[in-house]
Amino acid sequence: MQHRAYLGIGSNLGDRQANILVALQRLRSRVSIATVSAFYESDAADGAQGPAFLNIAVEISTELDRETFDRLARDVETAVGRTGRQRLQARPIDINVLTFDDTEHPDLAVRPYDLIPLAEIAPSYRAMAARLSADGVRRRERSLHFDANRQEEAPDVRLSLNRVGVSSVKRIVRLEIDGKPHVFNGEFSMVADLAPDKAGVHMSRFSEILEETTLDVLARAELPGRIERLVETIAREIVQTQRAACVDVRLRADFGLERWTPVSGKRGEETYTLVGIAHADQQGRTRRVVGVEAEGMTACPCAQAMVREHSMHELMEAGFSNADASRALDALPVATHNQRGRGAILLGVDDAHADGVRAEDLVEIVENSMSSETYDLLKRPDEFFVVNKAHHNPKFVEDVVRGILSRSLEVYPDLSDDTFVFASQVNYESIHKHDAFAEAFGTFGELREELRSGRYVTQKTDLAAWLGSRPSRPPA
Repeated sequence: MQHRAYLGIGSNLGDRQANILVALQRLRSRVSIATVSAFYESDAADGAQGPAFLNIAVEISTELDRETFDRLARDVETAVGRTGRQRLQARPIDINVLTFDDTEHPDLAVRPYDLIPLAEIAPSYRAMAARLSADGVRRRERSLHFDANRQEEAPDVRLSLNRVGVSSVKRIVRLEIDGKPHVFNGEFSMVADLAPDKAGVHMSRFSEILEETTLDVLARAELPGRIERLVETIAREIVQTQRAACVDVRLRADFGLERWTPVSGKRGEETYTLVGIAHADQQGRTRRVVGVEAEGMTACPCAQAMVREHSMHELMEAGFSNADASRALDALPVATHNQRGRGAILLGVDDAHADGVRAEDLVEIVENSMSSETYDLLKRPDEFFVVNKAHHNPKFVEDVVRGILSRSLEVYPDLSDDTFVFASQVNYESIHKHDAFAEAFGTFGELREELRSGRYVTQKTDLAAWLGSRPSRPPA
């Protein structure tokens, strides 16, 4: 049975908007959110403690009965940070059931901070709200309107800038991983171009736009839960509000996958990073990529070859024949230095095939391109397996990147030539004081042509060109 309810959600401690958004994210894991009102600010009423409250009204539908939903609401409040239950205590989050099916909160008619937001999304309550004084309840517009300021004035040096914005913006986001919803700590970067006649962008707006856009997304019937769709939505909003010619938004979020150790069979959860990048421009064009980062290990082929050569000489001096020495070295893994590595893949595909790109498949592409995968938990037999596997499968950093590219073509043979792929690998060297790095990129068509013809395709499409951040070919 589906129940319909209206909630009042408020906060007057900490980052009030962020608290409300986190509560919405957590509620959505168990209920369907149909409509969300604007933010309304009001002074703490009825003798309540603390600064002004920020409130919204939310329409939901749920299969949970009232008692079960009340437990969910209390759990969400605790997760967001509420510790006390005193009636007049200041609080980071407060979730009230205003109506549940045909039952109304007994104090609804005398609480303007709940009734006025409710009337915005529930027309049947507008007459009741009109009878209350709205003094002290201030609507905070979701759309952003600012008077001209220093950022809008001409700079001293009239030159345009390509990328201006904010990075390391941390937010709780709800994303879909291979068809399953999860809540993540995400880290955003958002940049826009800057015209030569503007002194700067409004840095504080980026975070506000992120909050507003996330709330708007939650209010829609269908949440674009895949990471690339969320960043695409945010990029479009920034283009409109910042009046930028183009915008790039990037989101990184750590996620876990169930893994079993190779010999002992111990269950664990390995951590990987999900990446979404989107580009939008004033003409309404958008493009996006999705990818993962994963750790593994590599064993150095060069050092291994030198150790093998030296071992051949040692064995032959000890009386072994050339053939016997070769057979012995072929049978045993030869020593070499090894290092942890971090590989990445990004794929840009059309909408028709986007849902076919699974995070777990991308992880396996990256891990299988290294000498061996690695694990957080390893018993002694597992340790031997990983080391033995890596030393039988030595890889340069360049080999890993080539492996990621070729495996992407093998895993997704049906994707069009316009599909974009980016691959990178960094090895955290164990005997050098530097790290080794390699990357490559191009469309599937360019890579297929290079493999087919054996000719070097010198101007492959890079990420900026594929997204549309700049032309793929320099002007003649």
